[in-house]
Amino acid sequence: MQKGNIGVTTENIFPVIKKFLYSDHEIFLREMVSNAVDATQKLKTLSQKGDFKGETGDLTIHVILDEKAGTLTISDHGIGMTEEEIDKYINQIAFSGVNDFLDKYKDNANAIIGHFGLGFYSAFMVSKKVEIVTRSYKDGAKAVKWSCDGSPEFTIEDTDKAERGSDIILYIDDDCKEFLEKQKIEGLLQKYCKFMAVPVAFGKKQEWSSDEKKMVDTEEDNIINNVEPLWTKSPSTLKDEDYKSFYQTLYPMQDEPLFWIHLNVDYPFNLTGILYFPRIKSNIELQRNKIQLYCNQVFVTDQVEGIVPEFLTLLHGVIDSPDIPLNVSRSYLQSDANVKKISTYITKKVADRLASIFKENRKDYEEKWDDLKIFINYGMLSDESFYDRAKDFAMLKDVDGKHFTFEEYRALIKDNQTDKDGNLIYLYATDKEEQYTYIEAAKTKGYSVLLMDGQLDAPCVSMYEQKFPNDDKDNKGGVRFTRVDGDIIDRLIVKDDVKKSELTDDERDNLSQTFSSQMPQIDKTQFHVSVEAMGESNQPVLITQSEYMRRMKEMSRFQPGMSFYGEMPDTYNLVLNSDHPLLKQVLTNVAENTAEALKPVDSELKGLNARLQVLNQEQSKKKYDELTQEEKDDKANTQKAIDEQKSKRNAILADNAKDNKIVHQLIDLALLQNGMLKGEALNKFLKRSVELIG
Repeated sequence: MQKGNIGVTTENIFPVIKKFLYSDHEIFLREMVSNAVDATQKLKTLSQKGDFKGETGDLTIHVILDEKAGTLTISDHGIGMTEEEIDKYINQIAFSGVNDFLDKYKDNANAIIGHFGLGFYSAFMVSKKVEIVTRSYKDGAKAVKWSCDGSPEFTIEDTDKAERGSDIILYIDDDCKEFLEKQKIEGLLQKYCKFMAVPVAFGKKQEWSSDEKKMVDTEEDNIINNVEPLWTKSPSTLKDEDYKSFYQTLYPMQDEPLFWIHLNVDYPFNLTGILYFPRIKSNIELQRNKIQLYCNQVFVTDQVEGIVPEFLTLLHGVIDSPDIPLNVSRSYLQSDANVKKISTYITKKVADRLASIFKENRKDYEEKWDDLKIFINYGMLSDESFYDRAKDFAMLKDVDGKHFTFEEYRALIKDNQTDKDGNLIYLYATDKEEQYTYIEAAKTKGYSVLLMDGQLDAPCVSMYEQKFPNDDKDNKGGVRFTRVDGDIIDRLIVKDDVKKSELTDDERDNLSQTFSSQMPQIDKTQFHVSVEAMGESNQPVLITQSEYMRRMKEMSRFQPGMSFYGEMPDTYNLVLNSDHPLLKQVLTNVAENTAEALKPVDSELKGLNARLQVLNQEQSKKKYDELTQEEKDDKANTQKAIDEQKSKRNAILADNAKDNKIVHQLIDLALLQNGMLKGEALNKFLKRSVELIG
């Protein structure tokens, strides 16, 4: 028997492994089975080259659980090890300076194993003792047993083992008893070993026993992996059904994918895989982390943000590359040159695939656009190079369901939707039903309206406004996107100077205040009333919302730094059409019912405003510090008197408006059109409507 110390520079290596790998301790099983696969594949290679003359026999790797003994054994029929090889590969840990190791990698479990080749030693994360019983494939080799209890001390002794290969026996520690549960081990094997290149057996297949009335073991091994997954096969040998079936294997509960890309490259790096386009619709977050990363068919991670561009994390599928280290930190991945090449390559392949589908079968592409849209929009927003590729196959859809490329749509609207300053105006709606009236008003003018009801359309609008002018070399002006309910139709695309209302200032004030005084109090909502001449045939009252403020509030959902916009109240404009007969009727009513009451107030206001104007002129010749207290008080008292008279004036108009059914009906109609009339207010509107009809 040989005794000795493992070649490390300090005695605390095992506590270090246990402590710093503990958060990821399930990884030990992947490492153990991966080592067994490596040993088996090496034997296959030796046999193919003629360096091993014997029969390879059954090369299945067995994972054996013994709950009573408290052991988990990983057994292979690979090349095995001699005593000298154990000493070289197991006893001499290839790193120096545990202190440097601690300082650099103390916060990163994965980096420890990957960087220092400590795959085998991950066994000590869950084991109080580990044994290796092994026999080399070499002629005349003796079987040996290596044993270590988690200290740097080990023993090697001769033992009996009839067949070549290695049995790694893990004596599971008391604080890791979950690794003695069949269900737990089965789950880990499914996660990490599902596609390993050598058959892996765990237990026996089961069948129903009518005698025992339960599932019982058969003689057949329960093979948990597929040694030739779809991505390892040539695309020319595969049918659509093969890809769909494999997708169901990866994601049993998912809808059928839209289409897929089979990756296969061997220069300047090795990469295989299959990426699927899922039916994403709208929810981004639920779709992430569906790409599984493998290294030579060994599962590495499904946290692939560092390996593929951000937007490609919406795809599903598998990427397999031996050029990506098996155990790596996220920061390592993001700085690794091979990973960056892979990321660029995948982006190009995805763009090429989308472009070819668009060109080959545009009708089918348009039918899938609603599912593709969020993915392509996300890509254009987050990756400059992807926008440059995608602008030729990205689409805009109008409210009638017609699809256009960016260039096609620009050509469609260029003549009719360019304003007097040379800006090209893209009109859009976010809800066809709610914004129906505004859409129809735009169509009456011959304008086209886009439907932009997707989750990422708000940030896309800002991107389009930046990108489109550069894409159109003939465009002398800018590009502006405006929602159809952002203003009255004549101000959405200003062709000529806007027609001014013929009302006097007093009439405008009377009309504006009449409606302002009757606006309902809605939580986190403000209304500003304005008077415009919109023509007799247009709506009498219209509610619009500032494009800028609405966009800021929408963007606040995506950008944390803009969250204060999200807290601001919704601000709407109630636009009164002074040309409409009903508004003229309201104005006549105000004049008839309030003229007497307003006469003295207006007279007093006229005098006070004249007084204030004189004071302002006189005091403007002095600095504020040079004004006497009497002068300051005079101006403040005049302003106070003006405010009091205005309040009186507003009260007179409000008192007259409170019983004016036309005013209330027009306000409620505008609110109803925008989905803002609810509860008691809606009930009152319905009753009033019946009264007015009667």
